[in-house]
Amino acid sequence: MSTATEHLYIVKDERILGGEPIIKGTRTPVRAVVELWRMGVAAEEITNHLPHLTQAQVFDALSYYSDHQAEINYYIERNRIPEELIDARVREK
Repeated sequence: MSTATEHLYIVKDERILGGEPIIKGTRTPVRAVVELWRMGVAAEEITNHLPHLTQAQVFDALSYYSDHQAEINYYIERNRIPEELIDARVREK
């Protein structure tokens, strides 16, 4: 069951990504938007990378991040691929 947050487009659903904050109506985690933004993609251009999202959803995800940085940073770190695995994949090619 989906749990609303104080942000219009952000919900948590234990059945989707274990309750990680996601964009309502999608399986896209807030961290996906934040990671693009932190890589230097302008907020207005994130929908070019995630075309199923609206500008309002993107800005609400960034607003949620502003209010819950520790939580989203935790999910980003938890889902990070270790450097040694990335290096191993590159060497295999």
